[in-house]
Amino acid sequence: MASLSIQERKRLRQIGHALNPVVMLGDKGLTESVVEELERALNDHELIKVKVVAEDREARAALITDIIEATGAELVQTIGKIALLYKKAPKQNQKLSNLVRFAHLSN
Repeated sequence: MASLSIQERKRLRQIGHALNPVVMLGDKGLTESVVEELERALNDHELIKVKVVAEDREARAALITDIIEATGAELVQTIGKIALLYKKAPKQNQKLSNLVRFAHLSN
């Protein structure tokens, strides 16, 4: 996947600011059902927030890396325990896509 440009990242961060986490990873880590839910959410919404609850920074970073590898998404930003992920949907759903729903927030 091609890396996002600085302008694209800025736009996605602006939209992501209004979002709430849709998937939360707990002590069980990255299971098959969590990966399925992440893929469904990325396919529907394209831009999602994921909350990763882990003891230390290295464990959170490792889990986020595993998420990216498992889903093929691109990391836009991490702040604390929240990761903002983007993956372009094969067919954009106008009613569910956060890029369409919150387009008015970006310039």
